[in-house]
Amino acid sequence: MASDTPDPSSDAAESPGEPPGAPGVSDVTPEPALERLFHHGDRVRLVDWRSFTDARTAVIAVGAVAVLAFVTGLSHLSRPDTTYDGPLAGLIPTAPDVVPFLAVLSAFVLGGVAFGLNRRKRLAWYLAVVVVPGITAFPLTTGRTTEIPLLVAACLAVPLLVANRDSFDQRLELSSLQIASLSSVVGVLLYGSVGSYALREQFGALETWSDSFYYVIVTIATVGYGDITPLTTEAKWFSLSVIVFGTGAFTVAIGALIVPAIENRMAAAFGNMTPSELSLLEDHVLVLGYGDVTEPLLEELAAETDVVVVTPDSDRASALSDREVNVLTADPTLESTLVDAGIETATGVVVATRNDANDVLAVLAAREAAPDVRIVAAANEREHADKLAAVGADEVISPMAIGGRLLGRSVLDETSADALFDDGTDGETTDDTGVDGDASG
Repeated sequence: MASDTPDPSSDAAESPGEPPGAPGVSDVTPEPALERLFHHGDRVRLVDWRSFTDARTAVIAVGAVAVLAFVTGLSHLSRPDTTYDGPLAGLIPTAPDVVPFLAVLSAFVLGGVAFGLNRRKRLAWYLAVVVVPGITAFPLTTGRTTEIPLLVAACLAVPLLVANRDSFDQRLELSSLQIASLSSVVGVLLYGSVGSYALREQFGALETWSDSFYYVIVTIATVGYGDITPLTTEAKWFSLSVIVFGTGAFTVAIGALIVPAIENRMAAAFGNMTPSELSLLEDHVLVLGYGDVTEPLLEELAAETDVVVVTPDSDRASALSDREVNVLTADPTLESTLVDAGIETATGVVVATRNDANDVLAVLAAREAAPDVRIVAAANEREHADKLAAVGADEVISPMAIGGRLLGRSVLDETSADALFDDGTDGETTDDTGVDGDASG
């Protein structure tokens, strides 16, 4: 016999529009799926402000400050008769002569700083937090409304730099030659400035420290305007020493700083390691050639040790370099190539090209260059495994044979191929796996 008691669930289904608590309708808890779909405990941001205040925005802000400083400074240099009425004008007696020049100079400095910030260099960040606040002195000295954009850009750039300070954590790596050359340039500038000021009585039209610095720069640059001239023999010999030391220091500095930069750009374009990077290789694994097994090999070794791929394919090398994989574009079958790749300090060598004949030559070259290094080779054809072992490979693996065996066991056991690698054998292999576990034996 049917019950006279109404079914709450049926009432709710028949009257979905009635509010909870209405007669004949019970409170129904929303389904979990509907709860997740329509009830959000977290706020959904309409605008992600973090994307507008990240490190990239800081770099753009510094670049904008550099452009505005250059434009405004250059406009004032073209009008030297202007007067400055800003709050800082009274603190700088020679403001019309000095401030526009310093603004243009700061613009060039900030241009280089912005480039360094884009490379996430920590030194560039330190320079930015010093120069950008200093550039605000220019609009505060001129007191013109046309410099307000520069003041606003500088005021916005400073908090952006401070907020993203952790993003600029890359060290500026300089070689010992680069440090020595830069030190020599600074030393020559100090030597020339202090020495010429000390001998200012023996020079014509040299009276202040700025005159001394100006004299050193035009002397080293071999411009020689003739406005400042040595009047005594001692002053002439001093000028000769500045010329010799200065031109030598600047020549070495240009060679030490510009040439490596050009090498790095060319190496990046061709996907190649630079000589300085090659000299730092140690305890790495050399992968000779780029074949079908190279990609999973790189994934396997990436978390364990440094890997250097040696391949003659420039397109493949460039692609690997873009992925920040160490790569040397050269013939892996040449002993000289392996020496350049640091095989003497490598922990192991993997030979895995698409051609077994090239693999044999690569094994021979590797064994000749480093008799004690461990060499593992991948045989494209199973019948060539013995030949690779005979020429010096410590272990030879046939990926095709291993793949065929795994296919057979997977279809018979109805298990995944990944599970077959962990079968309790502790890595023991037989000839059926395509692995020659001890080629030397």
